[in-house]
Amino acid sequence: MAAYVPPKLDLFGVSMIIPLLSHHVKALGASPTVAGIVGSTYGVLQLFSSTIVGSWSDVVGRRYSLLTCLLLSAFGYGLLGLSTSIALFVLARIPVGLFKHSLSICRALLSDLVSETERPLVMGHFNAASSVGFILGPVVGGYLTEHEGGFYLSSFVCAAIFLLNAGLVWMLPWSETLNHRVDANSNSNNSKSYDKLKNCPVRNHHDHSSSTTACGSAVASCWGLRDTNLLQPAWRQLTSVLVRIRMLASSDMWDVFLVRLLMAVAIMLYYSNFSLAMEERFDLKPKVTGYLISYSSMLGALAGCLVGPVTHLYGNNMSALLLHSTMLTCSLIFLYTTAPNVWQVLLTSTFFAISTTIGRTCITDLELQRGGAQASGTLIGAGQSVTAVGRVLAPLLSGLAQEFSPCGPPSLGVVLALIAVGLLLIRTPKWDSKAKVKDKNH
Repeated sequence: MAAYVPPKLDLFGVSMIIPLLSHHVKALGASPTVAGIVGSTYGVLQLFSSTIVGSWSDVVGRRYSLLTCLLLSAFGYGLLGLSTSIALFVLARIPVGLFKHSLSICRALLSDLVSETERPLVMGHFNAASSVGFILGPVVGGYLTEHEGGFYLSSFVCAAIFLLNAGLVWMLPWSETLNHRVDANSNSNNSKSYDKLKNCPVRNHHDHSSSTTACGSAVASCWGLRDTNLLQPAWRQLTSVLVRIRMLASSDMWDVFLVRLLMAVAIMLYYSNFSLAMEERFDLKPKVTGYLISYSSMLGALAGCLVGPVTHLYGNNMSALLLHSTMLTCSLIFLYTTAPNVWQVLLTSTFFAISTTIGRTCITDLELQRGGAQASGTLIGAGQSVTAVGRVLAPLLSGLAQEFSPCGPPSLGVVLALIAVGLLLIRTPKWDSKAKVKDKNH
């Protein structure tokens, strides 16, 4: 449960700011194209930092890497509250772009603690818990922005939330595992402790006193190992990180990452100018748009609880589930683009939240399945780096598309989603054949 607390507060604070960024940049005097370039700053930094921070969390431990990311993110959002010019706005986005990886680290922690069959259910619950924070954030941000200096106040509140989050992470009683399958610095004693931990009652859910004692010893050993890694020379930490990244780079996972990229950009284009489009197309105020976003987030949270049953219905065939959710997402973006009134937008938002939640869980699980021996932090970080590429491209494409029409960004999103569907239709049979071979080998 400890791993569910940080994402709730993280997304609550962030969701206060995200819908307001385009308004604030526009208020600072930026054109749509300049706003797109400025918005790409965050994505560029995430592109280079996600995999590195994920690998670093494998080396030094989840807890201290999470604390570091939360504190530096709080510093970045505090700077955002002082951004009275484009230059200060870009400067404030630098620490956030480099260190806002709390969700990835929490996902890696959960992946360490559960089996492969349990992972979709647990990740679905994790996404549901994360979405809870996104329900109230847009409402609070929309309310504050209607007052003078509302954006700056929202930024300072967001920074305070991240500081509170860091304090809770420090105080919560954690038990974490460290995956050292590709750590060149791990020794035989560490491997034995990790093997004990993998077979402890936390994973197998049996209640045997002798096993519990062994598990407790393994947890204590892992905590000691984490402290050792944290204090080891920087060059040794860097070596361990590079080993993990090199193993990932040599794997054959380009198709999974390409699907993630295409759908990430498509979804970002859907949201990129959502608030402005609602105002220009239907004369909705930011406060009302905030209610709509919160409604969609609430449905996303509920959809996270449905991932387990839906996965069971598909017989744990994540590739087929991903294909169908991607097709649904593509159709919904098209319906939003052509919506003649707010009620159709409300309808598409209802199902869009469900399809994207399921798709996000599917693509993460497929990456972990295909990743093999790669450490979970490195693998999830690599997935976030791919998403970061989307964060670079989406603002640029959105800014250019808005020069033609408020419906330009989602229209382009439909095209990208169609490409993702075509790629899945071609590659899914190959994924299924590999999965069958893997099952036979086991």
